[in-house]
Amino acid sequence: MRQFGLIGYPLSHSFSEGFFAKKFLNENIKDAHYANFPIASISEFNALWQQQDLEGLNVTIPYKKEVIPFIQYPSSVVQKINACNCIRKFNNELYGYNTDVIGFEKSLLPLLKPHHTQALILGTGGAAAAVEFVLQKLSIAYQLVSRTKKENASIFNAAVIHYSDLNSDTIRQHTLIINTSPIGMYPNVTEAPAIAYEGIGTHHYLYDLVYNPAETLFLSKGKEKGAAVKNGLDMLHIQAEESWAIWNASKPVQQ
Repeated sequence: MRQFGLIGYPLSHSFSEGFFAKKFLNENIKDAHYANFPIASISEFNALWQQQDLEGLNVTIPYKKEVIPFIQYPSSVVQKINACNCIRKFNNELYGYNTDVIGFEKSLLPLLKPHHTQALILGTGGAAAAVEFVLQKLSIAYQLVSRTKKENASIFNAAVIHYSDLNSDTIRQHTLIINTSPIGMYPNVTEAPAIAYEGIGTHHYLYDLVYNPAETLFLSKGKEKGAAVKNGLDMLHIQAEESWAIWNASKPVQQ
């Protein structure tokens, strides 16, 4: 039986195990199994590979950056954005990829309009780096928003501002707002990023990488103002299919 899975902590929010179980059933894939591995520390990483005889892993919060030192062959995208969410074992060596990039881009585009030219990225973690990469590719100007105003948090040296800097005018100016933080994720469904929601209007597009619950308070507040909204479930499905393609390629793919 081929073994795959997901590492992160906690994993109560994740739909990945269910996604792959359904995929294997629908496609009559009988020689593969996917499981959640909620490891409390990245120090458990090496032992997990040995104990489970894994062929591949997905990586989620909080290990997308912490996992990189364990990988012998990080892709060019992983090296650029310093975030890895997909690992393949090949000839007893680990190859690292970032499928969030293609997942986010393909998921974002259907609701993107020509007037979405300025964006705010809420959060500065590994997922934010993937979003940065895509916005750079699409020539959309952006700023990152951090609760701690971290220095050097941007992979492209973009401005990093604090939530306290976000007044209504700033929100009106930035018509694309992307939440990459876990704020509002199950079970903390009554939480939302601290932004000036009164500045949101019908020209806004609010995208939340969180997909559990399906409509976070962040998206609900945007919808009330007439904004277009989308959660991260589409992105999850796309990046999961990309992971499966990476794990099943005849040799490690280039990224």
